[in-house]
Parts: sequence; C-alpha cells; structure tokens
Amino acid sequence: MKTNLENLAKFLVKAKKATYASSDSKKVKPERPYHKELEFLEGKLYYRDSYVGSLKAVGMEEVRLSDKNGPTIWAMVYSGSILPNYQPNIINFSRSIMNVTFNFLKEALSEVSVTMPFRGPSVYARGNGWVYFSETEGNITKFKGTEKIFYNSERVFGLDYAGGLVVEKWKLKNNENQEEGMESRQ
Repeated sequence: MKTNLENLAKFLVKAKKATYASSDSKKVKPERPYHKELEFLEGKLYYRDSYVGSLKAVGMEEVRLSDKNGPTIWAMVYSGSILPNYQPNIINFSRSIMNVTFNFLKEALSEVSVTMPFRGPSVYARGNGWVYFSETEGNITKFKGTEKIFYNSERVFGLDYAGGLVVEKWKLKNNENQEEGMESRQ
C-alpha cells in the first residue's frame, strides 16, 4: 500500500490530536516495559506514541502500515524535560508547575497543523504568561526541531525532536531492481 505525503500529514494531525494532546486519551498496554503508550488507527494507517519518564522523558512516534504489526513508514524521536529549577518536590507534586506545564504543552500540541505535523505551531500563547515556541528545519520526509515553553518570560521546559520517512534496505533493493527491469525493456 502506498500513501502520499499529504495524506500522511493529515493522518498525523488526527492521530496527535486524538492521543497525547487529547484530554481523554487512553494509554494502551505498552510494547516495552515501563513505557506509556498511546495509539490511533484510521483506515490503513496505525500511529503509536511510546515514551518513558515524566520530568525528563524520551519517546518515539511511529506510523505503521495496516496495523500495529505493519512496517513503520514514518517515525519521530524526542527527548525533553521540565528544567531542573522547576521540577517539583514530592510534597507539592500535585500542585507543581509540572502539571500546569504539561497541560499547557497538550494545549499547544493540539494546534498541530498539516503543514507542520511534528509538534505544535511555531508560536502559541495563552494570556496568563504561558508561551510555546517550536522551531523546525526540514519537512515531513526529514526534519529536526526544538520546542520551548516559557512562563512569565522564564524558560520552564525544552524538548528536541527529529524524524522523517523510514525506508527499509530491501525496499531500496526492490526499487533498484524495478528500475533496472524498466531500463532493460527500453
């Protein structure tokens, strides 16, 4: 099955809005121990977001063909954290800036667009001192970027991300064989 880049971008937007950026996303049984994982399936495309950690987290998003056992066609890795001076102490955990920051991050990520289907928009602000920035180089086929969250002009969160299309070695070999076959016919 082939998918074009515009359809892939539209799928990513739907998947991201339905998973981490959603207020009612549901975690699924993780493929790896201690990870938190979210999934979305529509048509012949399957999305999985898998991450470990909270104050500092590392994760990977994947789009697979057909279902969760299908081949991966697109992936993005990310790593980020609440900056150390804003990490909560155990006593005030529930009221910490961490919870407010992650709620704001979800709000910003829910604004993901088809033109930039990686994280949130270039800039997203809420009137009470919260501002989100995302800078991306590249496009859906190959990209890298960074996002930052500021509260009252002080940086409280940062994350780096990179990814793009996944092409298996065997696919390249098949394409070469197809091209050779076409050349020999001409």
